Amino acid sequence: MNVETLIQYFGDFFGDNSLTLYVFICIFAALLADYFQKRILNQLKLRLEKTKTLWDDVAIESIRRPISFLIWLVGVTFAAQILGMESAISIREIGVILIITWAITRLIGQVEKKILQEGEVKGKQIDRTTADAVTQLLKISVIITATLVLLQTLGFDVSAILAFGGISGIAVGFAAKDLLANFFGAIMIYLDRPFSIGDWIRSPDKNIEGTVERIGWRLTVIRTFDKRPLYVPNSVFASIAVENPSRMTNRRIYETIGVRYDDDKVLPKIIDDVRTMLESHEEIDQTQTLMVNFNSFATSSLDFFVYTFTKTTDWQKFHMIKQDVLFKINEIISGHNAEIAFPTSTLHVPEPIAISETK
Repeated sequence: MNVETLIQYFGDFFGDNSLTLYVFICIFAALLADYFQKRILNQLKLRLEKTKTLWDDVAIESIRRPISFLIWLVGVTFAAQILGMESAISIREIGVILIITWAITRLIGQVEKKILQEGEVKGKQIDRTTADAVTQLLKISVIITATLVLLQTLGFDVSAILAFGGISGIAVGFAAKDLLANFFGAIMIYLDRPFSIGDWIRSPDKNIEGTVERIGWRLTVIRTFDKRPLYVPNSVFASIAVENPSRMTNRRIYETIGVRYDDDKVLPKIIDDVRTMLESHEEIDQTQTLMVNFNSFATSSLDFFVYTFTKTTDWQKFHMIKQDVLFKINEIISGHNAEIAFPTSTLHVPEPIAISETK
């Protein structure tokens, strides 16, 4: 039984008020269907949360809102069709395509989110950059497919559109060369992986430094250390050097310390004790270069330098270790009754010349 038959049936049964009643029935049916689907999905979600499979939870969360929109779309467009709205069928078909596209893209996003969460819980290393790239590619594929289906539904010849797209691709390429450069720049970032989401990067060629928040197909979003977002076109990374401190293996302590010239006798012992202290320090990496040597005769001091590496790469912990090392060096210098030098000047005043008094 189609809509026209229902209209005729209700018209014969209820008379002039049949259309109003049928519209009311459509809206009321949509309201009931939306209410019951929410209750059913809630109960189903509670049961599926007890299982170990992540796909069922993701599917329920992805379709919850699209199903509600679909129910109301069908109810409202059927009511509009009864009232004689000729475009109601086309609106329903377009709406169904858009809602299905929305549900699939939500599913893709939820799957990515769930996989990353499961990886963090289980302690697995999951490349967030690759996950983000795959997610965006899948979403773009779904959107392109949905667009072609939508054009076909609207009566356009898709094959002709595709043929025209091939012919006009060269013109579009010249017009959007910057956009294409950024797109291929994103592909090179995903392939070469000079950095990933969450990495701290900086460039000696550009004023770029911060934490990578997102790698898009046109822009990479970097959060600077003063918490401002920095949007960098992907094509920029093809022509600049990028340093990735997040991938360092150690952090370096490199300090020059000076003692007074009066302490030259104990300087060799100070250097030996500082080297011994570093060799026994539990936070210093003994597999890396460790140097403590007299360096130069400075203007106001005898300088020696400390060159070593910590085991940690954490910024805060590194400074705690460095602070501990410097305090211990100060204790060693004080233990030898020596002092750390500071800039001084010596002023030589000649003795006054005695002038004999003549009579």
